[in-house]
Amino acid sequence: MRFEVWAPKAHRLELELGGRRLPMTPGERGWYGAEAEAVHGTDYSYVLDGDRLPDPRSPWQPAGVHGPSRTVDHSRFDWHDQAWRCRPLRDLVLYELHVGTFSAAGTFAGAVEHLDHLVELGVGGIELMPVCEFAGDRGWGYDGVDLWAPHHAYGGPEGLKKLVDEAHTRGLAVVLDVVYNHFGPEGNYLSRFGPYLTDRYSTPWGDAVNFDGRDSAPVRDFCIQNAQMWLRDYHLDGLRLDAVHAIFDRSALHILEELRAHTPGERFLVAESDLNDPRLVTPVERGGYGLDAQWADDIHHALHALLTGERVGYYRDFGSSEQLAKALRGAYVYDGLYSEHRARRHGRPHALGGEKFVACSQNHDQIGNRARGERTAAMISPARLRMAAALVLCGGFVPLLFMGEEWAASTPFLYFSSHTDPELARATSEGRVREFASFGWSPEQVPDPQAESTLEASRLRWAERAERGHAEMLEWYRGLLALRRALPEVRAGDLDQLKVQVAGHRLRMRNGPVTVTCDWEADSVVVSPPPEKFLG
Repeated sequence: MRFEVWAPKAHRLELELGGRRLPMTPGERGWYGAEAEAVHGTDYSYVLDGDRLPDPRSPWQPAGVHGPSRTVDHSRFDWHDQAWRCRPLRDLVLYELHVGTFSAAGTFAGAVEHLDHLVELGVGGIELMPVCEFAGDRGWGYDGVDLWAPHHAYGGPEGLKKLVDEAHTRGLAVVLDVVYNHFGPEGNYLSRFGPYLTDRYSTPWGDAVNFDGRDSAPVRDFCIQNAQMWLRDYHLDGLRLDAVHAIFDRSALHILEELRAHTPGERFLVAESDLNDPRLVTPVERGGYGLDAQWADDIHHALHALLTGERVGYYRDFGSSEQLAKALRGAYVYDGLYSEHRARRHGRPHALGGEKFVACSQNHDQIGNRARGERTAAMISPARLRMAAALVLCGGFVPLLFMGEEWAASTPFLYFSSHTDPELARATSEGRVREFASFGWSPEQVPDPQAESTLEASRLRWAERAERGHAEMLEWYRGLLALRRALPEVRAGDLDQLKVQVAGHRLRMRNGPVTVTCDWEADSVVVSPPPEKFLG
């Protein structure tokens, strides 16, 4: 078996395998290689200048971020999805979930147990929050450091493959959230091997990934080949690219455009960005990066501010019916307008179709980045929850639901972590308190992200689906999804057919044969034709 690693910073590099160390031969441009006998499930490490470290491309970290790597023979898995063909993104309704809190087990296998619920609900695919290896057993996944290894606590490579296989056999697509804008703080040994990071730019999480500096070509390849690996070896249907506004690249060929060029055409790439920049999803031949879609935060913000009345932080830029109508017509409210929150003009106009935008009324960020992790269900009436669902699911964009939203789940979704480094654990807990002090939250009111109870409080309670209020909301969502399936004119796409009118405290949205009428003052919503008509 051939072992290769890019380590231009190394003075001496050895492969540790089977109780012995083998010297690795230096090659061109900082690459090292060695031949050794190894089979599936063999543990190994790289010994860099005397320090035993995991492989930067480790496919499996069974003992966590500080332990040895383990080989994986991907050809061993018995797939059953040979006949699977994913529908176009515009035809899907996505369901975002966090593996660790979606089920009682908090594993890939636990998620499989609830796939039938998603089929009965009527969504078209699941979107997994990041599952690559991060420190400890609990976390959101955005501080991953072993980008090629499915998290050990979730079930490792085998568990993820079984989840994808089971989803495909039920007709569900699977999208994975990946993070290429930064690496996590604990277990991050990449900089020991080479210049994966640069201080030429900064992100909210520290130094940026080196996509355009000296020795950046192997770093670009690292991310592109990582994306290809997820799609190829785990049969994923697409990737959601986290916070691409924190990816800095002044190269003539931007890393996002290069990534799209190296992604099979039938697999889709969806970007998260707060720039309101349509170039992300504009075709390459028209000067864009060619990504398939982007999250449309203005739709969420306009909905949330109007329905809840909140005006703190970025919500100060939203709150009127007219802004919501503009968002429903074209995704962006701020398309070059002055933003009070940013104190500058923000965004750019576009003439793109609705299939280029993913819309939601709730997602992990907008819930979990609140001090108490409250879902919208804890802040507004059931009638207003139904309004939000109808506007998103009957609108002209690709809808996304957040786990439990469909039954107005009572559980919060809090921020949690399980750093094993004591200093980092303390800094995380204290930082969370400081973050919300300016909002008037006292320390005892902010759950400790390091406490296991914080994760447990966020775990879905599936039994409540049958309870009064929750059951009615679930039927509302099922009806809206059935309506969307029955009337293909409602799918994401032609925004010219979508008409939105505002009259005082009333908003009416017409999308093809479907009309949604919301009355903020009367706290009522009417959908025509009625969603229950489409339930079997």
